[in-house]
Amino acid sequence: MNQSPIKEFFTSCYKNVNFMIGFIMVLSVIVVAIFANQIAPYGYDAADPTSILLAPSGEHLFGTDNMGRDLFSRIVYGTRITLQVALIGAGLQLVIGVTLGLLSGYFGGPLDKGLTFLADLTYCIPGLIMALAVVTIIGSGLTNAIIAISIVNWASYTRMVRAKTMSIRNQAFIETGISFGESSRSIMFRYILPNIVPVIIVTVSMQLPGTIMSTTTLSFLGVGSMPPSPDWGLMVSESIDYIARGPWMCIFPGLALVYTVFGFNILGEGLRDLLDVRMKSQ
Repeated sequence: MNQSPIKEFFTSCYKNVNFMIGFIMVLSVIVVAIFANQIAPYGYDAADPTSILLAPSGEHLFGTDNMGRDLFSRIVYGTRITLQVALIGAGLQLVIGVTLGLLSGYFGGPLDKGLTFLADLTYCIPGLIMALAVVTIIGSGLTNAIIAISIVNWASYTRMVRAKTMSIRNQAFIETGISFGESSRSIMFRYILPNIVPVIIVTVSMQLPGTIMSTTTLSFLGVGSMPPSPDWGLMVSESIDYIARGPWMCIFPGLALVYTVFGFNILGEGLRDLLDVRMKSQ
């Protein structure tokens, strides 16, 4: 007896080890971000001059920083910034990359050549250098850092969507829609886009770790989040002068970043196995 497609999909998810491990890790980050106020014993900017550079203990699980702030609380609140980066960054990259990819792949001609040249040019420039240039122009700050990374990373979405659109646009159901008088916008967003959603989901899941790392790097360099933000990259940057006296200042934010990025990476691998048609056909 055949299973329904939905039940079969959830069964595949359960059997996919990468997906389950990644899902649990990412879910734990989301839960911490949602309940940060209840989990964190202190405010992320609550400084105590009498508790400067205290080692990890029962009162301060991850120790305190150079201003007497509880590191555990700051890392917990920092999960919100990480998810903000992931959601806003992915959203901007999708809007720009998918729209330009559909236009390029569907219409072809001079528009395709121009957009492809722009995407290739953007893709070949080192991302961090270009992001730093964009931040220099539009100014520092977390929001500007996310915008800068999105401007850099849209090209990978455009290249992928363009290729998929070109492979679909000449199929019979597209020609049928055109013969019934469907507009180009309707063809792109009602016929083509739904057929490439699985590939887009896989691409997003694989790109998110890079977006998080890039934004964290900008914060580390001092052009992302500004003090007293509990951004993990900023926390690592602030710990440089205190490595010898308080190594926990950089160890625990670094571990939180590794855990989150690894979780998204593993989840992306699992989603690729589940949704990528090419993987299934092998």
